[in-house]
Amino acid sequence: MGRFTNPRDLYFGEGCRHEIKNLKGKKAIIVSGGHSMRAGGFLQDVEADLKAAGMEVQLFEGVESDPSVETVMKGAEAMRAFQPDWIVAIGGGSPIDAAKAMWVFYEYPDVKFEDIIQPFSFPELRQKAHFCAISSTSGTATEVTAFSVITDYQKGIKYPLADFNITPDVAIVDPELTYSMPTKLCAHTGMDALTHCLEAYVSTCASMFTDANALHGIREIHEWLPKSYEGDHEARQHMHEAQCIAGIAFSSGLLGIVHSMAHKTGAAFSGGHIIHGCANAMYLGKVIQFNSKDPRAHERYAYVAKEILHLPGNTDDELIASLVAEIRRMNDSLNIPQGIKNYGQGGVKADTSIIDEKEFLEKLPTVAANALLDACTPENPRQPSQEDMEKLLKCVYYDQDVDF
Repeated sequence: MGRFTNPRDLYFGEGCRHEIKNLKGKKAIIVSGGHSMRAGGFLQDVEADLKAAGMEVQLFEGVESDPSVETVMKGAEAMRAFQPDWIVAIGGGSPIDAAKAMWVFYEYPDVKFEDIIQPFSFPELRQKAHFCAISSTSGTATEVTAFSVITDYQKGIKYPLADFNITPDVAIVDPELTYSMPTKLCAHTGMDALTHCLEAYVSTCASMFTDANALHGIREIHEWLPKSYEGDHEARQHMHEAQCIAGIAFSSGLLGIVHSMAHKTGAAFSGGHIIHGCANAMYLGKVIQFNSKDPRAHERYAYVAKEILHLPGNTDDELIASLVAEIRRMNDSLNIPQGIKNYGQGGVKADTSIIDEKEFLEKLPTVAANALLDACTPENPRQPSQEDMEKLLKCVYYDQDVDF
């Protein structure tokens, strides 16, 4: 049996954030990240609209990139003190993901973080509050997904929390929030969205329902990401909606080992973080080469290359090679490195990586083992061994083709 779960309501188009004034409730807490939503006036808009709806409003600002367990617990404590019946998260993936996790510990104070690491193990939510997500970046699609990524910095591990309980009740996809998005963030989140589509399409949980969204998302992202990177507003609107349908695809179709590797390398090294979307962009082509040994994935990758992207090739092998080459071309055009050895500060191409080679090799067995245990690994079309995962990680470090 399959399952396809989405928010009850999804609003899209310029200015749709003001739909929030029609929410019904007494108290709302707004969770946001840094200063961009306040600087753009969007945080003030949401606060004013909620007050116009007759709600008492409290703010929880300052959620960091790659939100920590500590931030989640601090937010949950604020919620327990305020007792909201609406949780409204605005911004990129970080504040929305953090707010989803806060929601759990607000409603269930005795639950421990370790209790919800296992996928689909959450207690029943909506006992105290409903959830509205307003996205400002075009990549994570957390406004429509059953996922939240939280980092345990003490262990150096990013945990993808997964449960249909944390699918938001209301998703607001307003492109106006993306018009001032920096080009680097546009590039990383855009390639994250493309990875969502491709992983969902070859996932063992893919279905007709998820395929439709994944394939259309691939076409839209491939066409509009370059123009969005240049700041074009029409392209930003296309990308904001395309990343959302990518989220609809992977929330029910699930993901694969591109994300497993990105999660487990993101916070593992002392030199700095590997930005999630950038990691996905670097790893995607390598994983396609690995997964293409699986007959079903082989056929599906070739279909994407031929029928969706119209890439050259007379055989399926040639088409898959064209798909990998096209991903490399896109990375180059977006100033994204092809391997960790060229991963510079902020995720741009550099001559010397911020991730030390010696440290990478020393931690390789542990990182590989953690990636195998990641929640995204079971639905990958080809199941890697410990040896396979270590080889894959070396390929993504040194930018080498995968031929095993």
